[in-house]
Amino acid sequence: MTIKRLLITSGPTREYLDPVRFLSNASSGKMGCALAQAALRRGLEVVVITGPVDLEYPSQVELYKVVSTTEMCEVALRLFPGCDAVIGAAAPCDYQPKRFSKKKLSKAEFSGVLELEETPDILAALGQIKCPNQMIVAFALETHDAKNRAIQKMKRKNADFIVLNGPTTIQSEEAEIEILSREGTVVDSGHGLKTQIAEKILETLIT
Repeated sequence: MTIKRLLITSGPTREYLDPVRFLSNASSGKMGCALAQAALRRGLEVVVITGPVDLEYPSQVELYKVVSTTEMCEVALRLFPGCDAVIGAAAPCDYQPKRFSKKKLSKAEFSGVLELEETPDILAALGQIKCPNQMIVAFALETHDAKNRAIQKMKRKNADFIVLNGPTTIQSEEAEIEILSREGTVVDSGHGLKTQIAEKILETLIT
C-alpha cells in the first residue's frame, strides 16, 4: 500500500480528578517519536497527535498537542480522513473519573471510592470511518495470553495490523515486537532500539 500522509498518535493521555490529580500511565512517547523520524526519512508527510510527554518531536511534523483521551479522539477523527494511514502508538487512558472537581479534593472530601467511566476508543472510532484505501495499525501491550488478546483487539478496532509488545517497553529505549496481520500471522518481529524498531515497522507495513 502506498502511503504519502501518515497520522501517528503518541504518548499517554491524562484524565483529571481535580485540577492537580489525574489518571495516566508511564508511556514516554519515544516510540511515536521514533516512528515520526523514520517516516520523515522516507519522505512521508507526518502528522502527530501527542499527549503530555517530556520529549521533542521533529520540527517537520504537523504536531497537535492534547491532554485527554477525548481530545485525542476528536483531533484524530478530524485529521484521519485526510491521511492514508494511522499508527496508533499512543497509550490513551481507557477510563476517566465520572466527576471532576474544580477545587483540589482534600482527604476529608474524598470518600475513598473513585467512580470511573470508559473513555472513547480512538482506533475503533477511526475504524468505523476507515475507507478501503486507508490503513490502521494498532499497538497492543499485553502481560498474558498476548497473541490472542492482540488479535481480538485488532478485530475490535477494524485494524489491518497490530504491533504486539510487552510492559518492559515502557520508558525503555528498546522494544521487542511482533507484527500480526488480521489473520493472526506474524508478518515480522524484532528486538532493538526503538529507532530500529520504528524502521522495521515502516519497512514491513508501508511501501
